[in-house]
Amino acid sequence: MSHRINAFAVHPEALKPMMALEEHLAKSDLGHTLTELVKTRASQINGCAFCLHMHTADARAGGESEERLHLLAAWWESSLYTERERAALAWTEALTRVADSKAPDEAYEPLKAHFSDREIVDLTVLIMTINAWNRLAVGLRTQHPRSWAKAAA
Repeated sequence: MSHRINAFAVHPEALKPMMALEEHLAKSDLGHTLTELVKTRASQINGCAFCLHMHTADARAGGESEERLHLLAAWWESSLYTERERAALAWTEALTRVADSKAPDEAYEPLKAHFSDREIVDLTVLIMTINAWNRLAVGLRTQHPRSWAKAAA
């Protein structure tokens, strides 16, 4: 696949609101580990190699284990994730697949035991934001760094 457009180079003003959301989310009470797990899981579902490359690297840099990153695609079968993380990942899947899931109560209700209302809003905005980034990167065929290095060689 060949890269289509570099959105940041062509139209950076269009991405400023997305970057403002990222700045807000970085200051939220969700925490780095949970944020990167959510971003990685949504990116797995959406098949976004660029975002998978970025968020698994960010997760590792923040101390996340290789084992948990490898098992994330089947998180519901693993005991390595906390109940809070499991609730967030279920909500991530429901919203990432919203056309099919319709954001069911079964995915929403567990959130209330682990997140404040404010955190639920931040989590929902986080999921919304990573899905938007995935669509931008997949749609414009943004290549992750190793692809750029191989293409240049």
